[in-house]
Amino acid sequence: MPASLSQAHPAPPSTHAIEFLLETDPRVLGNAAIAFVADLHRRFNRRRLDLLDTRVRRQARFDAGESPGFLAETAAIRESDWKVAPIPESLRDRRIEITGPVDRKMIINALNSGAKVFMADFEDSTSPTWANLIDGQVNLMDAVAGTIGYRSPEGRQYILNPDPAVLIVRPRGWHLDEKHMRVDGDPVSGSLFDFGLFVFHNAAALQARSRGPYLYLPKLQGHHEAALWDAVIAHAERELGLDPGTIKVTVLIETLPAVFEMDEILWALRSRIVGLNCGRWDYIFSYIKTFRAHRDRVLPERAQVGMAAPFLKAYSELLIKTCHRRGAFAMGGMAAQIPIGNDPDANEAAFGRVRADKQREARAGHDGTWVAHPGLIPVALEEFDKVLDGPNQLDRLREDVEVDAEDLLTAPSGTISRAGFENNVDVCVRYLAAWLDGLGCVPIHHLMEDAATAEISRAQIWQWLHHEGLRLDDGRNIDFVLFDEVLSGCAARLPQAGLPGQTRINESIAMLGALTRADELVEFLTLPAYARLP
Repeated sequence: MPASLSQAHPAPPSTHAIEFLLETDPRVLGNAAIAFVADLHRRFNRRRLDLLDTRVRRQARFDAGESPGFLAETAAIRESDWKVAPIPESLRDRRIEITGPVDRKMIINALNSGAKVFMADFEDSTSPTWANLIDGQVNLMDAVAGTIGYRSPEGRQYILNPDPAVLIVRPRGWHLDEKHMRVDGDPVSGSLFDFGLFVFHNAAALQARSRGPYLYLPKLQGHHEAALWDAVIAHAERELGLDPGTIKVTVLIETLPAVFEMDEILWALRSRIVGLNCGRWDYIFSYIKTFRAHRDRVLPERAQVGMAAPFLKAYSELLIKTCHRRGAFAMGGMAAQIPIGNDPDANEAAFGRVRADKQREARAGHDGTWVAHPGLIPVALEEFDKVLDGPNQLDRLREDVEVDAEDLLTAPSGTISRAGFENNVDVCVRYLAAWLDGLGCVPIHHLMEDAATAEISRAQIWQWLHHEGLRLDDGRNIDFVLFDEVLSGCAARLPQAGLPGQTRINESIAMLGALTRADELVEFLTLPAYARLP
């Protein structure tokens, strides 16, 4: 069973300018683990902060009219022939991956689900309370050791099956701090904290079983950020006595700038990268954020922005072509639907949407895909099995794909309805309330929502309101009068009992109101929200 913080020890006294703001669990944060993370911070945090400053300067250029594009200075990398290092046998078949938070029961169910891979997520589907993060590390340590177990309040026992899915861990992105651990007066990087503790405790056991460690790297905006990860991981391998290239990574292409640097990202991580992933929800959010100042790039409501939209189809197919040319996997995106047990017709319609999406991905050349619920695994697997002759499609080079910058940038046409506007408000309020209450993965309207979809919702609201002249499909102005009306009615529209984060709804409403009225779009919803977490 996981060690809860109620059983944890007081924070150790500050030594060598390392301090903790809450009590620590010595199983996770013993002296050697603390020293390992602190060393990562001292070696690499300055570079991380410099790269975050580069993001700000780049966004200012986008706001002023510049558009993202392919880099002239790296043309030689794109035009030359090379491949990434060979992919380990344990990662050759990734047809179906399931994702979820580092909750103990979730980890067991996901590893037992029948998926080829489970991505344990410290990022978009975990609310980074100190208790969640520390218990998550304990849970992963027990999962790697094969000793993880869970007994529900009703007495049901959960144990690990003999042949679980391959474990991949997603640490937080470069933009997030871990405020509870400070080194030399500064908070450590959430990325370095999550990564450092996971590999420190589990690398030897995973290497011994030829299971990694394996990572998913989120929110990268370019190859310089990938190169920083490569340096961090190479240093960790040396310190932990691992052979170079033991730690393998998959990178999520979920920002608009990164889609123009996919070859360069693969090159920067070429000794350890095994694939790229279409992180499509964050990618849509990044498109909105990148073009926040551009009225001609405003997207229609979220429900109308599917993977058939030309700019998303171009993104997906370019990723496949780029990856397969370099010998890397091209992973498809998330199916967020969850089964609807009490409505067979609605459930079959939801499964039909999943089938169509996975059929599109498999036929396009993706090597695998993501699902959010175990009930979707057979549906998704069936569609990939119809197309794949083996464990992957690395031999499909998609040389027919020709994508230029404008293909990746042109906004699709569409409309904004009153229902779509209200849905964005309601999803953001409901998700934020749950996140503030410690839950990062929340079922809303039969979809498993995480931070990415909440980010789309609040970024769209901000952009629609900060460009004059936009109208709903019924002709009504999209303005702050409409926003105040919809926001003030939010609590009445929501279920009055049983919601995750029910007690934080009013706080969430007030927070969304303030963020929406701000003159600038806040970069990430989770940055101001994190200040409110324990």
